[in-house]
Amino acid sequence: MRAFDFLKSIKSPEQRLAWLVAMAADAIQIVALPLFAPGGFSPADTLLDLVVAGILLRLLGWHWAFLPTFAAELVPGLDLFPTWTAAVFFATRQQIRPGEPEILPPGPAPARRP
Repeated sequence: MRAFDFLKSIKSPEQRLAWLVAMAADAIQIVALPLFAPGGFSPADTLLDLVVAGILLRLLGWHWAFLPTFAAELVPGLDLFPTWTAAVFFATRQQIRPGEPEILPPGPAPARRP
């Protein structure tokens, strides 16, 4: 199971839970298609998207990738693409890992820490 090996490699519990929530939401929307057949106008589908968006915002904080994802989830048929998983991938792929140098924006150098 490569997906579980990938999740084991993620050190942050918040990111790991965000990945699980996003994959579960996309799986529910793809597998339970007859339940969410009307697409963006289905109350259950919209409720699921609102809950997932709230959970991901709580776990990862705001990232601009969540806005187009939520909009795409409201379009009938686009929820067959794993948009929440793609958004979590995009939001977590640019995290600075321990040991990597931090690239600072141009400007005066920050004060040295004692």
